[in-house]
Amino acid sequence: MSAITLTGVDLHYPDGTVGLSGIDLDVRDGEFVALVGPSGSGKTTLLRTVAGFLAPTAGLVCLGDEVVADGAHTVPPEKRKLGMVFQQHAIWPHRSVGRNVAYPLEVGKVSRARRAERVAEVLELVGLPGLAKRDPATLSGGQRQRVALARALVAQPRALLLDEALSALDEPLRDRLRLELRTLTRTQNLTVVHVTHDRAEALALADRVVVLDSGQIQQVGTPEELVQRPRSAFVAKFLSDANLLHGTVSDNGFSSADGTVHVGRDRLADTSSGVGTLAVLPTDIAVTTVENVGTTQGIVMSSLFGRDASDVVVSCDGAQFRCAVRGTRPVVGDRVGLTIRRALFYPDPTQVAAPTLGAAALASTSR
Repeated sequence: MSAITLTGVDLHYPDGTVGLSGIDLDVRDGEFVALVGPSGSGKTTLLRTVAGFLAPTAGLVCLGDEVVADGAHTVPPEKRKLGMVFQQHAIWPHRSVGRNVAYPLEVGKVSRARRAERVAEVLELVGLPGLAKRDPATLSGGQRQRVALARALVAQPRALLLDEALSALDEPLRDRLRLELRTLTRTQNLTVVHVTHDRAEALALADRVVVLDSGQIQQVGTPEELVQRPRSAFVAKFLSDANLLHGTVSDNGFSSADGTVHVGRDRLADTSSGVGTLAVLPTDIAVTTVENVGTTQGIVMSSLFGRDASDVVVSCDGAQFRCAVRGTRPVVGDRVGLTIRRALFYPDPTQVAAPTLGAAALASTSR
């Protein structure tokens, strides 16, 4: 196993498109790191740069102590000793399960006896003992993905790279394989970089999550850090569906740009002033009856059932709040009260030296 380090990595395509810009990232030995971001954010580009399918324009990519790309030279993928699993598992239909798994060992000219021994070991590891002679056509989707995982692990790679490896599976199966994958990587002390569009999957699996946008890293942190202390309004919105209100902090507190929301200055934890964004996570909003004193009144515009919490949208004088409601779910058209338990304020970085983070509570809504 091996740590992965990227230092000052840029990647520009021939047409001038920027794929990556100023990437600095350390993946520790035995760490599980997830890459997330909107479409076109650079997460797959970053993974393919680590794998060697793309060569960076500048910067260093290191596997352990070995420099595998420096902007001028790059080590080809087959010499990087990495295991990869893709969304489409690409199991060869003309090879048995065992011969599919053994392929990297055949390329490495490992003896037949050792190949058979190693294939049996990894099939046991991924939950497919005794299936070496099976025809891939007789396997379920989950079993084929386990074969792809076994093939990635058979040559004992430095690290495991997963590119949407679970996204093509049905949800119950994906959830089960997610648990098995995390257990496997922990017991084997595998270094893993996992690209996924599933935010819940990233937060559930990873030791740390990397949030990307426009080819740049927006934040790296543990799942708890990213949810509880997002560095920017973008991270709060992307990972947690935060409600964003743009406005200004003055001596009187925060006022939204449209004048509908006011937060008293005494409710703001920092002393920042100026234009910025208030971010309110859906889980930090309590939806109550209108009789509750001090609540802001609104009308339910949307109400979608969820197993853990229902997704409810409430309109308050034109400002819409997405709320996570546990227990009794209101219906569309209900008049309800809102209480904000916690909010985050991000001053505009063009007006202050660096973004700061504060806690706030919604004090009132003007009418």
